[in-house]
Amino acid sequence: MRWVMAYLLSSKSRKLEQLKFSDPLLTEKGEERAIVQLTSLRTIWFNTGSLCNITCKNCFMKSSPTNDDLSYLSLSQVAVYLDEIAAESLPVEEVAFTGGEPFMNAEFLDMVSESLARGFRVLVLTNAMKPLLLRQKQLCRIKEQYGDLLVLRVSIDHYTRKGHEEIRGRNSWEPMMEGLQWLSANNFNLDVAGRTCWNETEKKSRAGYGRLFRNQRIRIDENDSSKLVLFPEMDITIDVPEISAGCWGVLGVDPETMMCASSRMIVKKKNAHSSVVVPCTLLPYEKEFELGTSLAGSIKEVRLNHPHCAKFCVLGGGSCSPS
Repeated sequence: MRWVMAYLLSSKSRKLEQLKFSDPLLTEKGEERAIVQLTSLRTIWFNTGSLCNITCKNCFMKSSPTNDDLSYLSLSQVAVYLDEIAAESLPVEEVAFTGGEPFMNAEFLDMVSESLARGFRVLVLTNAMKPLLLRQKQLCRIKEQYGDLLVLRVSIDHYTRKGHEEIRGRNSWEPMMEGLQWLSANNFNLDVAGRTCWNETEKKSRAGYGRLFRNQRIRIDENDSSKLVLFPEMDITIDVPEISAGCWGVLGVDPETMMCASSRMIVKKKNAHSSVVVPCTLLPYEKEFELGTSLAGSIKEVRLNHPHCAKFCVLGGGSCSPS
């Protein structure tokens, strides 16, 4: 009899789990789902395409050398949104690029130059490997013209070769270090993105990165949280609680600090007729989160109906945006 009760309870638990993040309005407990209003559109992200030169463990983008589910954006497609920012007098301050690996897109640095020429600060997320190093001359020309308005954020998943390659694959450490050292030696404005999946305290992680930076002569202050950004893990298989409207006060979290309160991202899905706007960098594929084809049309509330909303943003305090 005991095993029957255990089975029934287990079955009920599985059914409840299936109800999580299934209703955009209510949590599985029947509570009103938390929403975030766009309060000030400060950062526009462009996903340049899902193709990447490496395949990382637990990549939420599922980027790889073969995944082209998100098509390469073109300069003309990016310009449409830059034009809209001007036409609608949107309060955008920063333009940011992610992928995939942005440097694999042939028109990528033209997009960067165009954004800088229009007066925006620009952030680029990169693994700093061969695709970047093949564009050294053009990068140096851009830096010479725009200086520190261009920021490159290099992904280093752990401050040791072993940890980094556990995530990024064998023989990924040396090419990354070559790119990082070249960027530092040429005085580019650098950030580093690390991960917090190592059962280490933040103090220990920052100390480890600090040793790496000093040993490799990388000019980054490991204690500056804007220069060394440590992101929470985003394993979709790990159970996370849903966020209800009442959670803000309980958790002491301000919804205006969420990425979707100040950012939007542009993606172009494979075989789609046009690009679409989504709330943030974490949800490029989910149709439920598509907000239309224009920035002006995307100014609407976002319901936190995805595990990434809970784990990365609300509970993890993570944000890809530079401000």
